[in-house]
Amino acid sequence: MPIHEKSLIRPENLHSHEELEIEGVDVSGHWSTFIESRVITDYNEQMEEEIAALPGGENIHRCWQCGSCTNSCTVHAVNPDFNPRYWIYLIRTGMEDELLRDKDIIWRCVSCNKCTYACPRDVVPEAVMKATAHWLELKGHTEPSPSMQFDEEFSSQVFETGKIEESRVIRGFFARTGQPLMQEWLIEMGKRIARKLPIKMGIAMGLGFLFRPRTSNWGGAKAAINEYVKEQKAAQRKALGLNSGAGD
Repeated sequence: MPIHEKSLIRPENLHSHEELEIEGVDVSGHWSTFIESRVITDYNEQMEEEIAALPGGENIHRCWQCGSCTNSCTVHAVNPDFNPRYWIYLIRTGMEDELLRDKDIIWRCVSCNKCTYACPRDVVPEAVMKATAHWLELKGHTEPSPSMQFDEEFSSQVFETGKIEESRVIRGFFARTGQPLMQEWLIEMGKRIARKLPIKMGIAMGLGFLFRPRTSNWGGAKAAINEYVKEQKAAQRKALGLNSGAGD
């Protein structure tokens, strides 16, 4: 699966010569631009299988590199370096070092799912991006991303009570990421909601804020979910060759 886009060639791997003649032909300047040859000896042969073992990565093997995901990507339109097709290519060929160059932007997927709707092979690229971000965290290449911390806060509330109380999710997420609770955008949003919110709904939200809502007879379901999550985490860490007891 060759990659031809010039935008994907690292600047440090491009070399030009102001004066160069090859077999009697002057190829000075732009015509003497060459891509530095690479010999890869330390790639990760298991990387595709490792990411496929994580939730969302199951269908990565279906990708045939058509580029529909990147062409439809909301983030790519703003930042051309955000390139799901290229990252899937790197994962499938085991080029871990190359993938790690973009480790700080992979988590920026906004889950708009345009790529998923455009993909003709049901790869579910949005889920693959989430699995890749999770893989980077589990392998210790990155700190937990804001999006992953939000997912964890949201999930922990569902597992604990069987219900979601939005203000608790926001407060928990801010606490995890070290953000102040009183933010201008949040205050403005609260004012706008308060002006149009029905009285009964406002009272219900206030009670939910004070008294944590909980699904009736949730104990059995909670225990089963926690056991399942524990088993899945252990299986995922085993697939990545990590200590199954760490990070639970």
